Amino acid sequence: MADGYAWEDLPVDLEAPGSSIRRKDLGGMATCLIRFAAGEKTDEVFAGLPEGRCQCGHWGYVIAGTMRVHGPDGSRDYTAGETYYWAPGHNLEALTDAEYFEVSRVADYEVLMDHVKQVLAAADAAAE
Repeated sequence: MADGYAWEDLPVDLEAPGSSIRRKDLGGMATCLIRFAAGEKTDEVFAGLPEGRCQCGHWGYVIAGTMRVHGPDGSRDYTAGETYYWAPGHNLEALTDAEYFEVSRVADYEVLMDHVKQVLAAADAAAE
């Protein structure tokens, strides 16, 4: 049997100003719908990871908008309608409001999300 999921159907994995991730794990893979607001960058939340970059590989499809991926060899823009593989060692920047579907290995994605959530919690605590 095949299943499909809409934004509303997926559990919230992360809600932060300018970004939202909905996620369902299937067969050892984290399947996510992700929304970034224009201007959002991952530099701050990836700080503290090796090289200050995401260490997780991602396969996906850009549904709407434009994402710029910054890697050790330069940057590339991905626009609505493009598929991608983003290798470990990247940062992201939303050039416009963007939405994309992404698949990552659960074990790698958990390490990334645990780090991001710790950074965001520390920033919230410092703001109080």
